[in-house]
Amino acid sequence: MTAPAPGDGADGAGGGSEPDDASSTPLLGVGRIVKPHGLKGDVIVSLTTNRYERVAVGSILQAEDGRTFEIVRSSPHRGRFIVTFDRVNGIDAAEALRDTPLFAPPLEDPDALWVHDLIGSVVVDVHGIELGTVSGVEANPASDLLVLAGGGLIPLRFVTGSEPGVRVTVDIPDGLLDVT
Repeated sequence: MTAPAPGDGADGAGGGSEPDDASSTPLLGVGRIVKPHGLKGDVIVSLTTNRYERVAVGSILQAEDGRTFEIVRSSPHRGRFIVTFDRVNGIDAAEALRDTPLFAPPLEDPDALWVHDLIGSVVVDVHGIELGTVSGVEANPASDLLVLAGGGLIPLRFVTGSEPGVRVTVDIPDGLLDVT
C-alpha cells in the first residue's frame, strides 16, 4: 500500500492536522471510523488489525487525505472502540468522519509476521521445493491462510521462517498441496 496523499487538514471535518514527514513512510490500513457515538464528537472505530495499541491514548492515525488524528481517549465497545480524537468536537465534526479509513505506519515487532511483508514472497517447503508466490492472506478462524497465486491455501501455522518480501518457508503435511 502506498501512503495516503498529504492533505491540508482544513476541510472543516474537525480534527486532523498536516502530516509532518509521514508521507514518506508506507502506511497500512488499520481500521475505519464507523459512525459518531453520542453528541460530543466521539466516534466508533472498527479495527482491521488485532493490534489494539493502534487505538491507545497518544496514537496517531491518518486519513487517506493526509489528515492526522491523535487519540485522547479509547475504550472497547461491542467488538469495536469508542474513540475520542483531539480537536474533533461535536456531532457534526464526528459525522463528517463517518466511514473514514484509518492508516498508520507499520509497527516494529521482529516476532510478528506482517501481511504486507508476506505478499509477493516465494513460498518454499523445508526441502527447498518452491510452492508458489503469496498473493494474499485470508482470515480463517482456525488459522489465517497464505493464498498462493495459483490458488493454493497454506495455514499460517505451518510457516517456519520468513525473509520479509522475499521468501516464506513452510513445513506442510504431505498432500496439503498438489505440487506435481
